[in-house]
Amino acid sequence: MTIKIIKNRSDIGAGTRGSDMGIDAIEIAAINQGNDYFHRHLFQDVVTHNETIYNKFNNNFAKRIEHVVEQCQRVSNAVAENLAEGFFPIVLSGDHSSALGTMSGIKAAYPNKTLGVIWIDAHADLHSPYTSPSGNIHGMPLAAAMGIDNLDCQINEPGEITVSHWSSMKNIGVAGPKLSSNHLIYFGVRDFEEAEQYAMDKNNIRLIKVEELRYRGLDVCVKEAIGKLLNCDLVYISFDVDSMDCDNISYGTGTPVPHGLLPNEVMQIIDTLLVTKKVCCIEFTEINPLLDNKGNKMAETAFQVLDHISSNI
Repeated sequence: MTIKIIKNRSDIGAGTRGSDMGIDAIEIAAINQGNDYFHRHLFQDVVTHNETIYNKFNNNFAKRIEHVVEQCQRVSNAVAENLAEGFFPIVLSGDHSSALGTMSGIKAAYPNKTLGVIWIDAHADLHSPYTSPSGNIHGMPLAAAMGIDNLDCQINEPGEITVSHWSSMKNIGVAGPKLSSNHLIYFGVRDFEEAEQYAMDKNNIRLIKVEELRYRGLDVCVKEAIGKLLNCDLVYISFDVDSMDCDNISYGTGTPVPHGLLPNEVMQIIDTLLVTKKVCCIEFTEINPLLDNKGNKMAETAFQVLDHISSNI
């Protein structure tokens, strides 16, 4: 298939500024390696709303939610259009809230097909405005995609306007959930709150931890994941770079967590999933060069993964 790069330089869903520069950092990594990757592939830029970080009035339970909704809608439109045109979209995003837009776009393009999601991340991203301790929406995309409010663990009282925007988030692309919890599989998640653990347990979401991956074997774990998604027509892979070991790679991401995956493990996971021919879209997100303690190491590593997996699409 022909790859189309969708560049979404938005970081308004994050708690730390700078991931909007992650795409440029990846491109610089390619240039420094003498790799013409970004000249070989078509691309599309998505308009952003990054200036909204200067708004004085903010919602503490879902920060900038009205603008995140708009941004996710833009990403959804871009993904749906490119899938309809026969492209394989690789979405390069700032913060992870945009993944809701990507999943919504896939469902908008294929409303009658069943979607499976592989979430390679250090975090569960299962909060809602009712449960989030930070109000950062990059911790909410999966809850929105599955329509999970998790009211059993409610600690916040979001107002009517926030609830209305949250409802809009859950209905981007097509009305209602984009996937079933049985069709979500985590790889590398190791940092989450009690409310997210409750949501995982209640919805029977499969989490393959780093230590399990290494103990049982990567091939065994990925084949199990493929088996769980056997009834899915399509698979979306979301790769947050904080899934990788920050001590081994760098701290060039907004929420680094130690004891994570290694780059070769990420590449093997994605390579094995690509063999199924069900993968229709891949997203890279949360590269923050402003926080990188090793120059541009995180972006260089992300580009290594990007260049490698692109050859197998």
